[in-house]
Amino acid sequence: MDDPVALLVTSLPEGVVVTDPTVMEKYRHDWARDPNAGRPRAVVRPTTADQVQATVRWAAAYGIPVVPRGAGSGLSGGASAVDGGIVLTLERLRHIEIDTENRVAIVEPGAFNAEVKAAARAHGLWYPPDPSSFEICSIGGNVATNAGGLCCVKYGVTVDYVMGLDVVLADGRLVTLGGRRIKDVAGLPLTKLFVGSEGTLGIVTRAILRLVPLPEAPATLVATFPTVSAAATAVLAVCRRARPSMVELMDRATINAVEDYRPMGLDRTAGALLLMQSDAHPTARGAEIEAMSQVCRAAAADSVFTTEDPDEGELFVQARRLAFPATEARGSLLLEDVGAPLTELPGLLADVEAIGARYAVEICTVAHAGDGNTHPIIVVPPGDDAAAARAEEAFAAIMAAAIRRGGTITGEHGVGRLKRAALPDQLGPDVMELTLRIKAALDPQGILNPGAGF
Repeated sequence: MDDPVALLVTSLPEGVVVTDPTVMEKYRHDWARDPNAGRPRAVVRPTTADQVQATVRWAAAYGIPVVPRGAGSGLSGGASAVDGGIVLTLERLRHIEIDTENRVAIVEPGAFNAEVKAAARAHGLWYPPDPSSFEICSIGGNVATNAGGLCCVKYGVTVDYVMGLDVVLADGRLVTLGGRRIKDVAGLPLTKLFVGSEGTLGIVTRAILRLVPLPEAPATLVATFPTVSAAATAVLAVCRRARPSMVELMDRATINAVEDYRPMGLDRTAGALLLMQSDAHPTARGAEIEAMSQVCRAAAADSVFTTEDPDEGELFVQARRLAFPATEARGSLLLEDVGAPLTELPGLLADVEAIGARYAVEICTVAHAGDGNTHPIIVVPPGDDAAAARAEEAFAAIMAAAIRRGGTITGEHGVGRLKRAALPDQLGPDVMELTLRIKAALDPQGILNPGAGF
């Protein structure tokens, strides 16, 4: 039989298909560094949607797995290569168009989140979803995982801004879902089905994203607390009284990791830090910040600092965004993304602290606290195999704790391959069976990102 890869090479322009092992090595993992990532037979780097279709048709003809990949910034192993399959990287599909009249961005999947924000800003518009990695993550990856970020407490997550998608199905057909229209209830809401599906149902080649007017420059509040529990309790009280545009939490371990990595002037002695912002109209912003300040003081904050200088406030936001690279400098990581109903946030954070003590592992916790979405980061010192084994147990225990509290094993990073085993415990047998039926209907050969999600 003819070599399938050789046939693919000849059917696509020169340079689109890569088989050099040295180059392919760079495409085996996302940021999660899944130790079980396979070795692909080829990496395909299309520059058009037609080339994506041709690749998927070829894969369907030969029953070869296809792992879609964006910028490789994923944190759950969703883009881990599969042995004998191909990695289909969408990094070269980068076009961005801003339609100011309809207030949408028409975006190819390889464009970075930051690039879309910049293009929208040039027209006085804003694309709100704001992952910590916004400078290096792609829109395709954001759609695949339904990414959130720092401002989603007020503005929502990726799915709230996806108005339409072009999707290549498992048989190579390209379908257009949704569009530039604001209201549309004709047929099933299939656009939403593909958001968060992690490339298991189809491959996005274009997204139509809702834009909003640029918000007001924010005022910022930074409060420190003696314990994480006290900070979490303050979050509940703040969210009862105000609608902040950001509510972020850093525990002491994270504060110190950031200060070790890049000194930002954070209080190393604080048990926890809350970073909150208000982007309300200038006539209301001061009152909202003052209300949040009063709540923090009543919740036994050790210190409360406020500023209306947006540049000064951005320095604290930068410190929060440094959490992942700062902890990565301390060792290998297992990155959690568990969430719970907001009322369960104090209990979930207490569970995480107890699990760290039980398994004798370092856990640095940051949280999009206003959403109840926490990121406990388990740090494994280099070369410590015993700690690595304990970290795996702690990783599973944290997910189990979130499920017990009516929460989720992932709020925005996706299930990927690293959390797949825990998904049935959250969804239950009936929802799992329904999920698998949908997968089988759209991808009967099971070639799209096998092993990811479910």
